[in-house]
Amino acid sequence: QVKLVESGGGSVHPGASLELSCQASARTYVQGWFRQAPGKEREFVASIAWIDNSVDYADSVKGRFTISRDNMNDKMYLQMHTLKTEDTAVYYCAATNSAGFTTTRDRGKYEFWGQGTQVTVSS
Repeated sequence: QVKLVESGGGSVHPGASLELSCQASARTYVQGWFRQAPGKEREFVASIAWIDNSVDYADSVKGRFTISRDNMNDKMYLQMHTLKTEDTAVYYCAATNSAGFTTTRDRGKYEFWGQGTQVTVSS
């Protein structure tokens, strides 16, 4: 069992930046960020693969968000820039060792989940 702990959420104005962190208790092959807004399903945001640091982004965040990981310390980050009100959601860190070595957008393939951190973007 891998434990994931997110941090870094908060309330900001549109156009601002935030960085989320996710500390894992052990190395995992693939990690990702998902988010869930009130009344909506949890959706894919970004994914990164340990083996080659390949990344994938949802179209809605491409060019504004950057996912990265510190393999030495089993920590993952999500840098969020030019935040919009529609980015408001609870953001979840996820990880898996059972979906191969490439990034995946399929939330059903992620075995481990963090507790979530709230990001609120409002004017």
